[in-house]
Amino acid sequence: MSSGASLFNAVQLALADAAKFNKSVQEGPATILWTDAEGQWGSVVTRLRAAGMPILRLGEYDLATLQGPAIWLKCALARQLPEVALGDEVPILYLPGVSRADLRAIESCPRHLQPIAELQYRGVFWTQVNAKDWTVNAFLTSKKGGLGLDVAQDKPTQEAMLRALDALMDTPIEQLVGKRLEATDFDHILVADPVRDVLTWMNDPAGTRKSWGEGRWAAFVGRCRQDLGLHPEKDGDLTAAERLAARDGAWGQVWERYAEAHARYPHVLELLRRVGLPPDMFADSAGYPKANDDAEVQLRGELEGLVQHSRPEAQKKLEALESKHAPRRKQLWAQMGLAPLAKALAHLSSLATLAGTSVTGTVSEMATRYREQMWRIDSAAVSAVGCVQAKADMAAVEAALRALYVPWLEDCAQRLQEQVKQEGALGGSPVLKEPEPAAYAAGLCMVFVDGLRYDIAHRLIELLQATGHDIQLDAAWTSVPSVTASGKAWASPIARRVVGSPTDSDFEPGVKGEGKSLNTHHFRRLLAEEGWQYLTPSECGDVSGKAWTEVGDLDNYGHQHGLKLARDMERLVPPIVERIQELAEAGWRHIRVVTDHGWLLVPGGMPKVDLPKYMADTRWGRCAVLKENAKTDFLTLGWSWAPEVPIAMAPGISSFIAGEEYAHGGLSLQESLVPIVHIKTKASGGGKPLVEVVSVQWTGLRCRIELNKSIAGLWVDIRSKAADAASSMVDKAKPVQDGKASLVVSNDEAEGQAAFVVIYDEAGELLAKQHTVIGE
Repeated sequence: MSSGASLFNAVQLALADAAKFNKSVQEGPATILWTDAEGQWGSVVTRLRAAGMPILRLGEYDLATLQGPAIWLKCALARQLPEVALGDEVPILYLPGVSRADLRAIESCPRHLQPIAELQYRGVFWTQVNAKDWTVNAFLTSKKGGLGLDVAQDKPTQEAMLRALDALMDTPIEQLVGKRLEATDFDHILVADPVRDVLTWMNDPAGTRKSWGEGRWAAFVGRCRQDLGLHPEKDGDLTAAERLAARDGAWGQVWERYAEAHARYPHVLELLRRVGLPPDMFADSAGYPKANDDAEVQLRGELEGLVQHSRPEAQKKLEALESKHAPRRKQLWAQMGLAPLAKALAHLSSLATLAGTSVTGTVSEMATRYREQMWRIDSAAVSAVGCVQAKADMAAVEAALRALYVPWLEDCAQRLQEQVKQEGALGGSPVLKEPEPAAYAAGLCMVFVDGLRYDIAHRLIELLQATGHDIQLDAAWTSVPSVTASGKAWASPIARRVVGSPTDSDFEPGVKGEGKSLNTHHFRRLLAEEGWQYLTPSECGDVSGKAWTEVGDLDNYGHQHGLKLARDMERLVPPIVERIQELAEAGWRHIRVVTDHGWLLVPGGMPKVDLPKYMADTRWGRCAVLKENAKTDFLTLGWSWAPEVPIAMAPGISSFIAGEEYAHGGLSLQESLVPIVHIKTKASGGGKPLVEVVSVQWTGLRCRIELNKSIAGLWVDIRSKAADAASSMVDKAKPVQDGKASLVVSNDEAEGQAAFVVIYDEAGELLAKQHTVIGE
């Protein structure tokens, strides 16, 4: 745990650890069962929920606190209650007044608990290694899963400990280590921090006084008068808010604490908003949320007005706005998410600076310039939208992008189209037109991401950098038109088996020599015939061969949600990273990420151009198949899979269909120049074998272990500490034979204790570990 971590952080980490499981061999737990027979943790649970942990609580129905009876809790865990949004994390089920023993025997389980008793088989308990409930005292003192602190066990100390629990949660653990904690220590924690106490009181004046009791309240008033010059009863909370905003003298420390832990005091913000701005217009207003709110309103109006100006004028106005509002990004209000437009402004400013230069040259030179620098313009546009959520803020950013980004998009697309017209073709060929070189014949997994635009590939790579893989970004021209039906085959290893004809529909080519459409079935069949495994999202395959797998939802999300694709990009890319890392951990030496097309995202919608229906056999937003002998002034290119089929391109960033914000199929750098990400994984150069424990089964105290592969020279042990051979719980470690081994724990008293099954090589290096509970 990091230096300075608090008891609250330790509880968060312990609960998070309880939810961990091996995704390769285990199904995730349905819930974490937190039994608390004595009801000691109630106030901590409230804080954990406020901190964002998904916690449901047994009790009388109260939707605001996600509390309800057992049958309601079961429905919520099953995601059958629309009003309860649990997200993707493993939810925690807090059961005050219930012990683990109450749930064990379903036939004798109390009636009000019976609906959730079965969760003990589908979930995991957060309990001590001896299967007893975590009391506060146990968590503080236990050396196995707890903090190992020295706490006196007398009644006064235990009472003082629980009395000080809320304050204790914020205490750095390092301040509690190395001494015996007694009642006086806990009482000192309770009253020793007037800065924390004044913020707690400001957050809920009436409730805080009532909960503290007269003794603590009197002590608080005295400390406030002495340390902060404030009489809580006579001056009141609004005066306290005025002094907090001004940040003078000792109130500077209160401000620092508030800035560090504002999430603990959510109502202080509304109190600060009631404070008027200082009369001196030159005074520092950084402590006044009203000043930030007013600045956001002003900035919103300024951004909305940019669309009324020419691009050069809009750029000058934006530069002035950036100079004025940039300091707000360093203020507390920005950290609290209250300055979304100020944050978006940083990206808009970067976009405006870069977009002042046109992309020129030959088609090849345009591609090079885009790859070197101009992709950042698209990335900045996506990032600007990603900063805002409110409808009014989204409209303001859209207006700014229409003034600064859309003209650049139009210019960029027109220049490319004109150059292609002059050169006569876009160029390019399928990524894998011929069979793979021998060096890539084994250990290559191709990951297809539908709609991975070049700038989004940079985001993907940025997230992958932390994995330590060797990563290289290349690019290629996708098919004409830039649609999935054509582009996916274009980027695939079966491209040489594909051909198009004038009779094909919706730009879907066929299987060469067979006259069959390249639908999903035939695509996967051709992969198999060419020696490629097709991996479902849950499979990792045989890493000694070659594989194709698909991940991501970018294109579908864009078609469904338009501009919201940019807003939600931060949550759409990480699942792609997770899948790549999963494949790397499974042992794939090389991973190649490919895609079918990019896309245009045009705030306010793409301008519509007319193409009469009688001229087209197939008409999409950005492209259309012309009828035989049809004549048009639009740029016309041959279909990549059958060049004799004429494809009309919508000019610039326009569309043949009205109202589209998101589209692809046309000719632009954003749609047609696609990324290819080459990843050489950390395991590529050899080193330790990749081994995994796939099964741990107990029969009494005998443990049977199975690995994912058979490797000579491996040993298995059962230890209380994974890396400590001295903590072995068996008489003698055993060699692994044919991927399997069996060991016996000789100490009967060890049953129920947490342990690790560890796999190591002959040199003693740890290769894999799996958490287990002895005898379960």
